[in-house]
Order: sequence, then structure tokens, then C-alpha cells
Amino acid sequence: MIKLSNITKSFETPAGMLTVLNDLSLNIEAGKVHAVTGQSGAGKSTLLHIIGGLDMPTSGKVLFNGDDVYAMNGPALDKYRNKNIGFIFQFHYLLDDFSALENVTMPALLAGKPTDVAHRRAEELLVRIGLQDRLAHYPKELSGGEQQRVAVARAIMNEPSLILADEPTGNLDRAASEVVQELLFSLKAPSVAVIIVTHAPNIARLCDTEIKLEKA
Repeated sequence: MIKLSNITKSFETPAGMLTVLNDLSLNIEAGKVHAVTGQSGAGKSTLLHIIGGLDMPTSGKVLFNGDDVYAMNGPALDKYRNKNIGFIFQFHYLLDDFSALENVTMPALLAGKPTDVAHRRAEELLVRIGLQDRLAHYPKELSGGEQQRVAVARAIMNEPSLILADEPTGNLDRAASEVVQELLFSLKAPSVAVIIVTHAPNIARLCDTEIKLEKA
């Protein structure tokens, strides 16, 4: 599904150029859950951003089903992210002024889906993850675990083929972490790849593959 060829990513800092990924090549297969591990500063989040079309590599190529992601023009890159990628972050980044249902609906509306169709699918997803009683609740009215479950539902709203989760349980207590962890692994499907950045050895052990990064 995703092929990274000779990816290098460097940032300019006051002390000079900082390279966080150096000539990295790897393949991400559909139908598997992939863990990305490594110490802080090894480039785990940067790798996810590059795969997701959020941050262009300094050099190298990212191929999605054979298409060069960073050869796409602006609108095509936006479409790639909206249609194919589901992002889940450690901090849920829900919109405070929107209900759980409205937050989940948003990606479908941005993709041009009719409002009634989007609302129906969003409600189905929230029921599926056990939040049928929280549809009209705003983020501040939800627990941390509930907020993260809403974020997962939002991420899969457009049925993406690639789900990128950056420390999705890192800000949760143990009980909420286990619920979100179980939900993420339930997303595994023959046509879907899930990539989880994690510091938790118990999560990494459950994944089909582990991509361990070291500082460049």
C-alpha cells in the first residue's frame, strides 16, 4: 500500500540542520497493524506526518498504491489526505463548539457528502463505539476516553485505507487506554493498514510488525 524510498527529513535549527530521518525505506502492507517505536526524537511523529501528506520529506519518495504522494498538486494532495488517511492524535483535537456527532460528521462534509448521509454514518459509528448516549455532548462534557473514541470515529468517517495513530492512548488512564486500544485493533481489515506510534510495549507486542526507529 505505502512504499517509502530513501526518505530523509531535516529541519533547520539555530544550531544548524537537524536530521530526524535518514535514508529510510520501508513497505507498509494492508491487512496489518504496524507499530512504530523508538526513543523520543527518533522521528516517529515525523514519519507519520510524511506518510499522511502533512510534511514533505527533504528527499526520497512516498508511494501510495504506486502514486507519488509529493508529486501531487495541492488539491490532489488534499484529496489524498481526506479520502485515504484517517489521523488519530494523542490529543484528540476535537472542535470544542461542535457536538460529538458534528465532529465525526465533519470529514464527510468536507468530502462533499450530503449532510443527511454524513449524519447517518456518524451516528452509526458513534453507536458502534458505545457512545449512543453522547451524540449531542460537546467535548468538554466527555471524558478523556470518550473524546478519544470520538476522534477514532472521526478518523474512520470516510472509510480510509490508511489509519495513522500517534500515541493515541498516551494521555489516557489504563481503563480508557484499553478501550481505545481494542477499538484500534478492531479496525484491521484486508484493505486497511493501521500504523500506531507508541511507547507502550504491550501495544507494540500485539501489532503484526514493529518499525523501530533510532535517532539519525
